[in-house]
Amino acid sequence: MLSLKGRTLFSPPFSCALSLPKHIPHLRPSFSLKPYSQSSPSKSPVKMSSSQTVVEHVVLVKVKENTDLSKVNTMVSRLNSLSSLDQVLHLTAGPVLRSGSSSLNFTHALHSRYRTKDDLAAYSAHPSHLSVVKESLLPIIDDIMAVDWVATGGDVDDFVVPPPGSAIRFTFLKLKENLGDNVKSEILGVIKEIKGNFSQIKQISCGENFSPARAKGFSLASLAIFPEVSEMEAVDSNEEWVNSQKEKVRDYLEGVAVVDYVIPQPQSASL
Repeated sequence: MLSLKGRTLFSPPFSCALSLPKHIPHLRPSFSLKPYSQSSPSKSPVKMSSSQTVVEHVVLVKVKENTDLSKVNTMVSRLNSLSSLDQVLHLTAGPVLRSGSSSLNFTHALHSRYRTKDDLAAYSAHPSHLSVVKESLLPIIDDIMAVDWVATGGDVDDFVVPPPGSAIRFTFLKLKENLGDNVKSEILGVIKEIKGNFSQIKQISCGENFSPARAKGFSLASLAIFPEVSEMEAVDSNEEWVNSQKEKVRDYLEGVAVVDYVIPQPQSASL
């Protein structure tokens, strides 16, 4: 049995698996970002029922060193402008706060949500999206990773659009070979139960990646949303772990990537 009662997969003692080691500093990019308008004012607030699903789409990129600041600003601004597309329930893009993977040093993250896989596909094929990717994204990045999964409406509920200032922890799991679906389901079940043990966590979404082409072998993914960075760090400070249980979880894992991101405060400004 994979039991983690009374423990959080987001705490430092499990840094080799699902959280950020304490010694990893905040990433401070050599560029600053011009303010931008994050969301489309024409869209109404989104509420989901427990019977509905939400498709999560996370993209991580590494901007090339010494990239001109104006090009980075343009990439971020144009990515955020895609929130106005009809298929998009929520979209945010900006610099990564910190990364827990030495081999995947991403500088920027994009997180968006959709009602269905078809909506995600329509967004991906939309001329505006293709234009941003071709003209503003691909020319200035060294690396990219994308992961998609389906969350239930009960997990996301009416918190489909997290407020600005929210801190998000993305966790990606690469499992060892020949693990059955029962193990995957049990791991996902454990992740979902974490929220009930920590009031700082406002939402947890997790699932199995259905787009393996750019996922670098990561098959399970999750995100945890906190009201702000201090709340996330409060959970990190919890040291109550059971070593025997930690070892059981570690045995299932081939690799883990963890990335922290803060949703920027929306500000209106020209590009």
